[in-house]
Amino acid sequence: MASGFFAVLDDITVLLDDVATMGKVAAKKTSSILGDDLAVNAEKASGFASERELPVLWAISKGSFLNKVIILPIAFLLSAYMPLTIIIILLIGGAYLGYEGVEKIISWIFHKGHQESQINISEMTEQDFIEHEKSRVKSAILTDFILSIEIIIIALGSVLKQPLLTQILVVSLIALVATVGVYGLVAIIVRMDEVGFKLIQKSKGKNSLQAKLGLMLVNALPKVIQLLSVIGTVALIFVAGGIFVHNVPYIHHLFHSVNNIVLEIITGLSVGFVTFLIVEGVKSLKFFRKGKSKA
Repeated sequence: MASGFFAVLDDITVLLDDVATMGKVAAKKTSSILGDDLAVNAEKASGFASERELPVLWAISKGSFLNKVIILPIAFLLSAYMPLTIIIILLIGGAYLGYEGVEKIISWIFHKGHQESQINISEMTEQDFIEHEKSRVKSAILTDFILSIEIIIIALGSVLKQPLLTQILVVSLIALVATVGVYGLVAIIVRMDEVGFKLIQKSKGKNSLQAKLGLMLVNALPKVIQLLSVIGTVALIFVAGGIFVHNVPYIHHLFHSVNNIVLEIITGLSVGFVTFLIVEGVKSLKFFRKGKSKA
């Protein structure tokens, strides 16, 4: 009886050791996409009123966790029985990420003033503010869904030769880190100014080290958010390009002499721009038909 117990314990120890080893491998392979995930989600979760930052971040985090719960079992099933479906889903997601990145770039270049007036929270009614917040939360959760697919598929690809139980534990661990770790860091970033204010309030004078550190955190937050906005947009383009380059062999063979990073950025921009033109064309067509029906 005792020997049977220790045998089971030994099997569990071996399993956990395998999970830890393969978890390191999967984490290494997904580290770049996790970095992109952090930049994108920090930009998505910023720009809210101070008292709404944590509730909004919590709403996005719950959505992210639900995304993982939905994606994980589907990924295991599709990987086993319909692997081609995963590629198709990845490409559709990549097109959306590229579109979102290109749309931001075009907005910055051509509609900067218009964009700023649209997101001026101080001029919003309470109902407009609620709708604006809901819209941004939905957008963040949708982007997280696509990035989560990429993270889970990459992690799954690194453990395909392992037993099914090891695959499930390793990929689930990576998915958990992608939610808790990423959004934990995002929470720290968006609350920098609050920490700074607390330090200033508790300091003994303006020239104290505590006050200077607090002032530095307060002044740094807008710059950090602006930087993350740029990094997040680049990350969207980069991830979109990476999805197409890694899953459409023709692209890599056609431009085999081009640096991989450059190729992924160019591909992401190209895919995003084409998707942007298609979406805008559909919008214009709907607008034209609507105007024609009214006439």
